[in-house]
Amino acid sequence: MDRRLDWEGCFNVRDLGGLRTAHGRLTLAGQVVRADAIDGLTAAGWAALEGYGIRTIIDLRNDDERHGDPAARPARVATVQLPLDGVEDREFWDVWDSGPQFGTPLYYRPHLERMPQRSVPVLTAIAAAGPGGVVFHCGAGRDRAGLITMLVLAICGVSPEQIAADYALSAACLTARAAALGEEDQEPVLSEYLAGRGTTAAQALVQALDELGDVRALLVEAGLSERDVEVLRQRILGP
Repeated sequence: MDRRLDWEGCFNVRDLGGLRTAHGRLTLAGQVVRADAIDGLTAAGWAALEGYGIRTIIDLRNDDERHGDPAARPARVATVQLPLDGVEDREFWDVWDSGPQFGTPLYYRPHLERMPQRSVPVLTAIAAAGPGGVVFHCGAGRDRAGLITMLVLAICGVSPEQIAADYALSAACLTARAAALGEEDQEPVLSEYLAGRGTTAAQALVQALDELGDVRALLVEAGLSERDVEVLRQRILGP
């Protein structure tokens, strides 16, 4: 299936349905979507989001990244704000946001090992969302959204290679986003940075999952309930 979604005002939106798990099941379409900043949507974009069945939005950005909606947000779509970074931990971020490394999966394992409790409320919110689809987003829809995508799909049994392939789809989307917004394209910078470390974004994500081991156990230890794990799996895989 073509998982890309055309919501006017966003550039990096795709459904997490249609991915095969280790047990041969397919993730369901229309349940969970990843995206770049939703507050960029036009009126037509909001109509497309609502028409797709989205009823819950989870915003992973920090407070200072939110600047309001140019077009009206539908009243029947709920928004939950759950900043993922944990920016108050300066010992961590003075290292990771000081260069291109923050725009890569290289920080995923260190972030999850140091503060897994930042990801738990997001997964709980996806599980607890009411009827309808859920979209989670950050700014560009690549890294924070990519981290949550990695956890959601890993819990559902999607292979690291498929998760990494999904992450890699953001590159072309963000090149187009930069051109449309008149911003510098960061993709060549990030690719060069990773190449200098002998890896690619996809390889770095696969390695992060390998080094993390049992993602489900890590998250449960950090406070994710077993019930929410099962509800999350049922949302994405069906009963």
